[in-house]
Amino acid sequence: MPTASTSFFGWVAFLLQKYGTLFLRGTGMTLLIALTGTILGFLIGLLVAIVRTIAMPRSRDPRRQSSAERVSLAVRRTLLRAVQILMNVYIQVFRGTPMIVQAVVIYYGAQYAGIYMDTTFAAIFIISINTGAYMAEIIRGGIVSVDKGQFEAAHAIGMTHWQTMTTVVLPQAIRNILPSVGNEFIVNIKDSSVLNVISVSELFFQAKSAAGAYYRYFEVYFIIACIYLVLTLSVSRILAWVERRMDGPENYVIHGSQSDSRAEIVVSVENEKEATKSWKA
Repeated sequence: MPTASTSFFGWVAFLLQKYGTLFLRGTGMTLLIALTGTILGFLIGLLVAIVRTIAMPRSRDPRRQSSAERVSLAVRRTLLRAVQILMNVYIQVFRGTPMIVQAVVIYYGAQYAGIYMDTTFAAIFIISINTGAYMAEIIRGGIVSVDKGQFEAAHAIGMTHWQTMTTVVLPQAIRNILPSVGNEFIVNIKDSSVLNVISVSELFFQAKSAAGAYYRYFEVYFIIACIYLVLTLSVSRILAWVERRMDGPENYVIHGSQSDSRAEIVVSVENEKEATKSWKA
């Protein structure tokens, strides 16, 4: 065991040797909570964003509507408006309060109702609904960024709102918001540390246990700071690689043109304005 005169790096080496397994277990729990919470939050945000972008049903000429049609339209408009208001409240509440407060209120509040949640389940649940509120706005921004003409064209050929979203809009929107989604994942890796208030055995919670054994708080938190940095940098590199893969090749060829079916247009992604037109032999 190190003595009082042991150097800083001597303590770091000793703590890594003694509590390395504990740190690895905490790192695994942190990644599990962050990854699962981000995926579930993305799905929640996707559903909320799609519902929030549904336009209010419009009435036809009132003179050509029966009383049953008018009642049905009024009911649909009321229900849609009520759902959109509830979703807006959900977004404002979870974006406007700290995750640490949400964790305490949800975990201990559920116990008042007789619901005793497993801490891991509670952690994933809290991060999911918190991330969902942010994802809803991110995805809605991605949907709005798609040209309105594509919405109109899809509706003109008879597509429903859901078909328009899943086949036309979302494939483009998701590519546009991928950096923001990756950023949410990185934020969740770091913010999962606040869940130690409900005794979730993530990295920060495990570090507190190790630090308290020898009262070497600085050395222990230096170790977990390095672990968090490695995690976030690794995820950033992986997401950057995924973005490059989704961008496709640097050059692509458009076969045929309106004037001549034999034409080929070679387009450079770096500068699409400088396109070279060549002809097949």
